[in-house]
Amino acid sequence: MATAILTIPKTKGGAFLIEDRASHEIFTAEDLTEEHQAIGRTADEFWKKEVEPNLEEIGHGNHDLAVKVLKKSGELGLTAILTPERYGGMELDLVSAMVAAEHMSLDGSYSGWHGAHSGIGTTPLLLFGSDEQKRKYLPKLSSAEMIGAYCLSEPHAGSDALAAKTRADLSPDGRHYVLNGQKMWITNGGKADLFTIFAKVGGEKFTAFLVEKAFAGVSCGAEEKKMGIKGSSTCAIYLDNVHVPVENVLGEIGRGHIIAFNILNLGRLKLGPFAVGGSKNVLAISAKYAKERKAFGTTISEFGMIQHKLAEMAIRIFAAETMSWRVVGLIEAQLEGFSFNWSQPDAAHTYMKAVEEFAAECSIIKVYASEVLDYVVDEGVQIHGGYGFHQDYRVERAYRDSRINRIFEGTNEINRLLTTGLLLKRAQKGQLGLVQAAQGVMAEILGGPSLADSGVDEETRLMRNAKKIALMLMGVAYQKHLAALEKQQEVIAGMTDVVMDVFAMESVLLRARRLAEMGKKDQAGDICSVFLRDALAHIEVTARTVLASCSEGDTLRGHMAVLRRFAKYEPVDAIAARRRIARRILDAERYVI
Repeated sequence: MATAILTIPKTKGGAFLIEDRASHEIFTAEDLTEEHQAIGRTADEFWKKEVEPNLEEIGHGNHDLAVKVLKKSGELGLTAILTPERYGGMELDLVSAMVAAEHMSLDGSYSGWHGAHSGIGTTPLLLFGSDEQKRKYLPKLSSAEMIGAYCLSEPHAGSDALAAKTRADLSPDGRHYVLNGQKMWITNGGKADLFTIFAKVGGEKFTAFLVEKAFAGVSCGAEEKKMGIKGSSTCAIYLDNVHVPVENVLGEIGRGHIIAFNILNLGRLKLGPFAVGGSKNVLAISAKYAKERKAFGTTISEFGMIQHKLAEMAIRIFAAETMSWRVVGLIEAQLEGFSFNWSQPDAAHTYMKAVEEFAAECSIIKVYASEVLDYVVDEGVQIHGGYGFHQDYRVERAYRDSRINRIFEGTNEINRLLTTGLLLKRAQKGQLGLVQAAQGVMAEILGGPSLADSGVDEETRLMRNAKKIALMLMGVAYQKHLAALEKQQEVIAGMTDVVMDVFAMESVLLRARRLAEMGKKDQAGDICSVFLRDALAHIEVTARTVLASCSEGDTLRGHMAVLRRFAKYEPVDAIAARRRIARRILDAERYVI
């Protein structure tokens, strides 16, 4: 499929901290082609016709019905967008897969079925399977004749996946690996036909296996009683002397961590459009309710504080949406640079490396988007008042369903540690010029106020200063703790929050400028002006905490003076801007740009 992202320059993961980009150099929602939009329409039609009428029953645990609906989506190709045609898929680009993810995210329960099957249930085989394995299983996964599931977590090994205790021992005749152990929290577990299961060969070599439910010794535990996504299947998988043919080893013995971590990267990225789609849905529901609900002689949509909530929901959705598409574009640009085609012998390796290059950005998307969704559903409940607390209203279910997103695909805490940790490791290996950039900022600090940005507009200055703060924090923290920095979790998490805000600020600014060039400056301009200043204020508060942990006395006072200089900005009338944003949302009764 042809896309508009061929003009996007290839770059390195984390380079956004040290490079400036122009508005036409990032991929945005405005770059979706007619083909991409057609996929969105197909998903919308399928949702309205097949999913929406069955949501109540699916939500009450009718797993057979959920699987029936999932199989119908397979008939449309929605479960195999990335999969090559020769294996029964549509062989489209990553953008197409993310479009489908956003449009299939309106209910946590069904989205769990669809997302787990088409994502972590299928992608390990797609990227790491042999041709023989793919020919055997991928066509059935593509059509949803077989349902896929991913078995990584264990009772005592959640985010610490390499602490798994499930064993795989080679049988005496050398024809099978015998698996014993237990996997926990397996989405689709109760109805899955094919599991990607991670176990340690000989108790040491972490390895992935393709395990059919039909294999003797595979059994499912009872369905877990969950806070949310109640209509999805989540259960333990037990392995009791399961004989898995040696040809079902996925990838290489002892290299299971490569599969696990790279699949998680894609899952984290995919959570971006999932969260954005869910957030847009709740915003629309909330806007419609606000226009219907009357109090004190008028609809609550006329109340300033309600408008503030609606506007802030839209602002944060805009940021999460923009960041998500930007990362998708970065990966696609990397692939196009290799003239990517699934028919190439090393296609899967090329694809994996393109995603791996932006592992830090994938973690950023996971954390940021999941927390945006949590904010949106929380305010959605608040707008509904007492009715938001009632199970008859969709926003109540959305509130409960949202909470899991901050836990799976690696908790947000783990991903905060990963983001800055990955960036620092890349810098130490000479793959990212953070050291030189940080030294440049420190030189500017010692030299006094810089005139370098005197010719730029205010919003560019805010964004560039945010980058300087991030680099300053990295320099100060590393100087303080050196190799022991990885043990300072609160410091690393704080730096990640700043890095996330920097990525969000630049992404929002560049997209707003693109929209202005397209004659759509009003909504995006209001969102941008409010967002940049709020983000910089958040950066300043976070930076104070990090700096106070890494310096003291006169040194700390000096750092605080520099921070105040970099974080200084003239406020805008955010109340008026939010009212304008809210009015446009209310008029359309949905998220609009």
